[in-house]
Amino acid sequence: MIQTLITFIIVFGIIVVVHEYGHLFFAKRAGILVREFSIGMGPKIFAHQAKDGTFYSVRILPLGGYVRMAGWGDDTTEIKKGTPASLMLVENQVVKINLSDRVNLENSVPMLVTEYDFEKALFIEGEVFGETRRYSVDHDATIIEGDGTEIRIAPLDVQYQSASVIGKVLTNFAGPLNNFILGIIAFIIITFMQGGVPSNTNEIGQVQPGTPAYTAGLQAKDKIQAVDGHKTADWNEVAQRISENEGQTVTLDIEREGTHKTVEVKTEKVEDRYLIGITRSLKTGFVDKITGGFTRAIDAATLIFKALGNLISQPSLDKLGGPVAIYDLSGQAAREGITSVIALLAMLSINLGIVNLIPIPVLDGGKIVLNIIEALRGKPLSQEKEGILTLIGLVFMVLLMIAVTWNDILRAFIR
Repeated sequence: MIQTLITFIIVFGIIVVVHEYGHLFFAKRAGILVREFSIGMGPKIFAHQAKDGTFYSVRILPLGGYVRMAGWGDDTTEIKKGTPASLMLVENQVVKINLSDRVNLENSVPMLVTEYDFEKALFIEGEVFGETRRYSVDHDATIIEGDGTEIRIAPLDVQYQSASVIGKVLTNFAGPLNNFILGIIAFIIITFMQGGVPSNTNEIGQVQPGTPAYTAGLQAKDKIQAVDGHKTADWNEVAQRISENEGQTVTLDIEREGTHKTVEVKTEKVEDRYLIGITRSLKTGFVDKITGGFTRAIDAATLIFKALGNLISQPSLDKLGGPVAIYDLSGQAAREGITSVIALLAMLSINLGIVNLIPIPVLDGGKIVLNIIEALRGKPLSQEKEGILTLIGLVFMVLLMIAVTWNDILRAFIR
């Protein structure tokens, strides 16, 4: 139980951190003010504010994460008329606005706010000691909200909407891209841990003790030139010819250190296949291991695309898995060992990257579609229309997640 929980938190946490960091990095490169970089959902258990105004937080539920950008969603600063505030001034310019009674700013100017603009004109106006005063607000000024949270104001030039189209596309694509990179790195690590990449030559890699091949005297590095007289140029042909002889004796023509021998071996049934107890050789070069990691990642992505195609053609909740299913897979991987855990991380990371590129509003793919529409129109959709599309996508994803999670619970505990 504890092992499964720890594995789930580590695997899911790494995937989410890497994904969200992609958004964070490119958002900042695009000049977008990032309000918060959060790992998990629910109440905060840790929070730190960096000098650039970004809050880094860890929340209690290890189920996803997010990057909150200025100007995105409901990111607005609203101060009601008559709200008491205290202003910190530097050279007669406001650098900090305190709206909280929990915080006391020394040498601050008290004000009853009547008007303000933190996006264009950058000013705040109100009653100060019985007189109406207007102060210029610094571009990087901060506001201490009622609960004591301090955030930067967001002038238009640092809001998401003001970024270039290419900046927005890169910001939205960076999360899935990071997941693909993480998956590739994880598969490369697995390849190194396993000593190399399976080769498709006809050379034997290992002979398993106690098997028919071991009894017959086959050895590692033997090359199987033919099976029952049929030439076998690669491992696929060797495996196919042997498996065709269901429980029968096969005749192998082998080459060992330049000499040729004929060996007879009887196949035996292992689960639903007929084998003799040999494994293929490995390519152990450095470049082979690197390219092997890339190949495994491509194979994994291909399987995921096929699964998505099958899901579209034959929809079924049983073909989907949510946090409960991932938790169960984490337990299985933990019991099998570190290699299986890394393999799970690699598959889930690539899967998350691909799924996030599905063009549904609220997912990264949906946001990229909106960016493309903006490029074609020469202007973005109105915030109202974009908000409605995002809300529709959010409702759909929430309902889908509830259905998938309930189905996972039924499969795990009831069925």
